[in-house]
Amino acid sequence: MLKTWKQARVGILLAATTALSLPIAARAQDQGPLGYPVVGPYVNVLGGFNLKGSESVKNLSPNFNPLLGTGLSTPNLNFKSNIGGAGIVGLGWGFGNGLRVEFEGDYRANGINKLSGTTPAGFGASTRAGGGEQLWGPMFDVLYDFNGVSSYVVPYLGIGVGYQRARLSNFLAIGSSGTTLGSNDTRASFAAQGIVGASFPVPQVPGLSIIADYRILALTGTRTYNASVTTAGGAFVPGTMEVGHEYNNTFMFGVRWNFGVVPPPPPAPAPVAAPAPAPARSYLVFFDWDKATLTERARAIVKEAADASTRVQVTRIEVNGYTDTSGTPRYNQGLSVRRAQAVANELVRDGVPKDAISIQGFGETHLLVPTGPGVREPQNRRVEIIIR
Repeated sequence: MLKTWKQARVGILLAATTALSLPIAARAQDQGPLGYPVVGPYVNVLGGFNLKGSESVKNLSPNFNPLLGTGLSTPNLNFKSNIGGAGIVGLGWGFGNGLRVEFEGDYRANGINKLSGTTPAGFGASTRAGGGEQLWGPMFDVLYDFNGVSSYVVPYLGIGVGYQRARLSNFLAIGSSGTTLGSNDTRASFAAQGIVGASFPVPQVPGLSIIADYRILALTGTRTYNASVTTAGGAFVPGTMEVGHEYNNTFMFGVRWNFGVVPPPPPAPAPVAAPAPAPARSYLVFFDWDKATLTERARAIVKEAADASTRVQVTRIEVNGYTDTSGTPRYNQGLSVRRAQAVANELVRDGVPKDAISIQGFGETHLLVPTGPGVREPQNRRVEIIIR
């Protein structure tokens, strides 16, 4: 029993050391876990089964000695228990970085099936026993979730301290001589526990997780219960029975609902790229010297430009007139405007809306072929149609 209790204390100490190192791990951990972090208030509901370790009977009342055997003030007796049930309801708060604190209420119940040991009254290794032990009380836990390990599972560790009431309910051990040892009493003890478990977030329900964990709960100190011995002849002697440390291996399964989780927003739709504007298209219409009238070839080019404007999304059509350097600048400016007007009128006749056309004359500036003054250059006598 002593070795087992030492093992339990080592397990609790290991869990405590791990939990104390968690704030350091929290700073080093990347934020943005793949699993849901616990944020704000939450509630746990768990159920499972409890395996109780052997409990030693440390002392019996000296007045039991005449009935059970001399020297039983320090007996060598142990309770053996059946597998029992357990339930926990917890209320907690998550800080969003993996750290959680939780206040829980728990309940455990195990049946007692044997009292092992040896006394003159016949309490041996196969002594029959009945009744049970129930534990219940509050615990305060500090836990840490290892978010980011996986999208599907979030491991966690924790430690807890609290206060447990332990009731021996209708306990009765019957020796081979017919003498019985019984108790029906409740005592309380400080308790500590270590926790290791995992939660499984439910993606379809943000905030909901399936949880499973293992807890080792240890009651510290000893508890002194009112007890009695009854002989086969009917003699009844009241007294006390002191029970030593105990530990409980509890396996729990349940759900956690986190009220503080906000469902992630749906992904933003991919931006739709605006269609690139169609490149501007231009057409050149050439004129005879000192003329603003259209040749047949010029009309064909204007018709081609008008047809092209109906096949694309047109914002505007620019008609710009130019001249060569023969003549005076003032005269050439007016001639360039007349040429642009002649082309615009032909575009309208070919079906282009008049309000889509802008007209401008540039005279002898912006020469297509650079020349000196007074030069009759045919390629400079032109109108440029620009479709945008």
